[in-house]
Amino acid sequence: MAKLRAEPLRRAEIVQATIHEIGRRGSLEVTVAQIAQRAGVSSALAHHYFGSKEQIFVATMRHVMTLFGVEARQSLAGARTPRERLKAVIDASFAPDSFRREVVSAWLNFYVLAQTDSDARRLLNVYHRRLNSNLLHDLRPIIGNARAATVAQSLAALIDGLYLRAALTRGAEDFDHALDPAAAVALVMETFGHEIGACDEA
Repeated sequence: MAKLRAEPLRRAEIVQATIHEIGRRGSLEVTVAQIAQRAGVSSALAHHYFGSKEQIFVATMRHVMTLFGVEARQSLAGARTPRERLKAVIDASFAPDSFRREVVSAWLNFYVLAQTDSDARRLLNVYHRRLNSNLLHDLRPIIGNARAATVAQSLAALIDGLYLRAALTRGAEDFDHALDPAAAVALVMETFGHEIGACDEA
């Protein structure tokens, strides 16, 4: 029984170790041995729990996405109107925890992994569909069904692009156009405002 209770804890420790190691190196060029050492377990146990290094990475991103989901739900808890809910989703996309060095590295490298690993690609598609669905849900009552799908896709792409730009330039004084999370949220909301104006004029 104690063994059964220990497995979820060990898995969580391995996931946290993976986030740390990816953040420390800035790439997926880490070994299971390095991850296992950081987690305080054997390489054999890490393989036993996850099967392969790629599956460890996928489990790690599933954990990161779960944390994002928690952030989004907390942000949405106080929202009452579609506009407030839309702003809450955008705020959650640029939450402070998303800009921790290790989380940024995990996201950037997960996009790379998704190019070659089918499980990673499926998980990334789940994230994209959920973001699009959340935006679409609150755009429909504001701008109508006809434009909602197109605007949702535009805002989702803008959120992803601005996150990457903000993550890569944050704290870098040598960048002429450094972008912080608050500025990124403002840009997305400004674009949303332009879309409402376009719909009003149509």
